[in-house]
Amino acid sequence: MTTDVGGEIVSPPRRTLRVSPRLAWIAVTPFAVWAAGRLAGADRAGGVAIALATGTPYVAAASLVAVLVAVAARRPAVIAVAAASSALLAAVVLPRAVGSAPTATGPTLRILTVNLFYGRGDPAAVVDLVRRLEPDVLTTQELTPEAVEALDAAGLGRLLPYRHLEDGPGPSGSGIYARHPLTEMPGFAPEGGHNMPRASLALPSAPPVEIVDVHTLAPLNTGYVSQWTAELAALPAASPGAVRVLAGDFNASLDHSALRAVLGRGYADAADATGDGLTSTWPAGRRHPPLITIDHVLYDRRASAVRTGVHAVPGSDHLALFAELRLPGRG
Repeated sequence: MTTDVGGEIVSPPRRTLRVSPRLAWIAVTPFAVWAAGRLAGADRAGGVAIALATGTPYVAAASLVAVLVAVAARRPAVIAVAAASSALLAAVVLPRAVGSAPTATGPTLRILTVNLFYGRGDPAAVVDLVRRLEPDVLTTQELTPEAVEALDAAGLGRLLPYRHLEDGPGPSGSGIYARHPLTEMPGFAPEGGHNMPRASLALPSAPPVEIVDVHTLAPLNTGYVSQWTAELAALPAASPGAVRVLAGDFNASLDHSALRAVLGRGYADAADATGDGLTSTWPAGRRHPPLITIDHVLYDRRASAVRTGVHAVPGSDHLALFAELRLPGRG
């Protein structure tokens, strides 16, 4: 005998995530403040704001979480603020991952730049990079007299026979090595910082190119911030009379107003132009990947960047940065 059981099967209600408006505002407000500060150039205030500015790409990615929290609160105002903040941060960060097609039609110029970390960078690794990448120019920072001897012993002079060196103890020294003749040019950097040699490179199939080996002081305290700002401001602007390339350790990222001011004087960033602008270069040689991008090749906007790449140098706390440029055609 069977018994029919009456009744209706009812599915339990679906649970949807709901966040209180107060919690949503707490989650969204820091990103809104960061976006407003980035837009206003808050890092010009100095101090901790300079260090924080380098974290903007990470904050831009994290802002997407705040958007989800805002949506879960179901309040139009908090959703609007979260979306606007995330969009603004994306607008200043994402273009670095999108390359642009080269437009210059002149000859190629290859540049390699490396910070040798108090001269400890492996000279054989540096020479191997020069051999493989075939740069026309190598700019070095933290070039000690001992590092000069070690690089020569490893064979650098045979590959890049021309040089303008201002080596020195600790982090103070820098030097330009080249495949073609170099002519030393007058200095420009304020007193009290690292050496930043400047030279004119004589190319066989193009007008001379001015090379500046950049190494600003790191903005670690109030005194250094002032020097760092002055050094970036002293970098020579692009000029119709000469094609200039600034290559080295700027101790600044594209989220620093002082570096953007340099770009505003007629330069483009090679890694940014090739879509590698989010590739970090420091600190290298750790258990974790590099975190921030402070090594750059800036070039006259009349030229173009063709490709860029980073390379490890054992013993150095920076990745070496390589850039292939296309110089302006003869007009």
